[in-house]
Amino acid sequence: MSAWATFPPTAMFRVLCLLFVLCSPLFAAERPNILFAIADDWGPHASAYGTPWVKTPNFDRVAKEGLLFNHAYTPNAKCAPSRACILTGRNSWQLKEAANHICYFPPEFKGWGEALAEKGWNVGHTTKGWGPGSAKDANGKPREMTGKAYNKRKAKPPTSEIGNSDYAANFTDFLDAAPNDKPWAFWCGAIEPHRGYEFGSGVKKGGKKISDIDHVPAYWPDNEVIRNDMLDYAFEVEHFDSHLGRMIAELEKRGLLENTLIVVTADHGMPFPRSKGNANVQANHVPFATMWKKGIANPGRVINDFISFIDLAPTFVEVAGLKWNDTGMAESPGRSLTDLFADKSIHTRDHVLLGKERTDVGRPNDWGYPIRAIVKHDCVFIENFESTRWPGGNPETGYMDCDAGATKSYIIDAHRKNPADPYWQLCFGLRSATEFYDLKADPDFVKNLPADPRSTAMRDQLHAELKQQGDPRMEGKGDIFDKYEHASKANVGFYEKFMRGEPVKAGWINQTDIEPKPLP
Repeated sequence: MSAWATFPPTAMFRVLCLLFVLCSPLFAAERPNILFAIADDWGPHASAYGTPWVKTPNFDRVAKEGLLFNHAYTPNAKCAPSRACILTGRNSWQLKEAANHICYFPPEFKGWGEALAEKGWNVGHTTKGWGPGSAKDANGKPREMTGKAYNKRKAKPPTSEIGNSDYAANFTDFLDAAPNDKPWAFWCGAIEPHRGYEFGSGVKKGGKKISDIDHVPAYWPDNEVIRNDMLDYAFEVEHFDSHLGRMIAELEKRGLLENTLIVVTADHGMPFPRSKGNANVQANHVPFATMWKKGIANPGRVINDFISFIDLAPTFVEVAGLKWNDTGMAESPGRSLTDLFADKSIHTRDHVLLGKERTDVGRPNDWGYPIRAIVKHDCVFIENFESTRWPGGNPETGYMDCDAGATKSYIIDAHRKNPADPYWQLCFGLRSATEFYDLKADPDFVKNLPADPRSTAMRDQLHAELKQQGDPRMEGKGDIFDKYEHASKANVGFYEKFMRGEPVKAGWINQTDIEPKPLP
């Protein structure tokens, strides 16, 4: 009898998969350096994805010479909690205070940047790492979540609203200072295409035409205001892409490109109504491409597996040659992407989980708008745990869970003229406790089908996985997220202060977006 006959089938399969991966180029390569380039508020709009109104030659190059992922998602579509998921490998509902935006980051959760630094790696970042919020260790000392900051270099921005950080030059400073005998990891945290935008800059400075846009989502009106807003967003995406190209060129010049793992993505989707600050296929879907010439087999592949940001920490720890248990990081439900790098998939990746808690102030009692969701290839199920709350924030404080911008203001003004305006309802109106969308028939997810028989199975799967991960919402203890204190002292109790007439300010909304009184 063959020795293999004594193995249970599942054990034999795992052994064979392990052998395939161990024989891949990934494990033949030395430890790579890591360049993690993350934009701020960029959805999956790139020429590599067939978007005609966004030109991203450098992102496209990473995809062509590496891998392009069609279904990459953040678990939480807001800056701080999304970045917390990236760093820790945990979903936001597993991170206590760090599930919320502008939080006090719990000292108990270590990130991969800190873990690599402790193991001798040279770790640095430019501009936006984890944040906004407060991250201190148990002794009250500020944490270097993404390593030492390199922010000295500045450059004249192409618009009045684009930042002046010279990301690529700061990366060069990092490389100049990096010891030759240590591997390095660099987090390039751009602040584009975060709002605000210089209105009309996409046309005037980017050479774009409003006719370039092939599709306006069905939850926004299709007119010149919205199209210009989209093109201004695109122009800022292209600014980020230009810096990516300069960083790749610097690696080539130094002979470092061959063994540098490059990951290019964004923290969440675009800063428009029904996107950023929500939990759905527009808000959480992100661009994602990787390049590693020495470690990715059969480059140029397009990956249709679903991946989540919780997969990044396990990936970086593995390629760094570390064992998870030796990092001091809390357990992760994420799965390393190295099997996909090796073109030897060993995991079923057919869905992702999404969620949100407090992503901004502006509701009574500093409440959030809690959501959990599950996305598959053909459908999405969304559960709104407090559906009597306003999803975009209370109208009388300016819909603070949605950043100011031309599209937001247009929709709000249209609703004032016509209370039956359908776009306001889709973007800011009250929602049902559950939502189900058939993404094949309705890719813009505007036709809610809560009675669809598939929704029950989706809900059961969602709840089963959330229970396994210890989500307090599944134990009837979800109010803990509302009780965690906001890390900006001036904004604690914002709603009550505002309604009393106290002089509070929120720089991310327009005063004209504030409704004069609560809406029914």
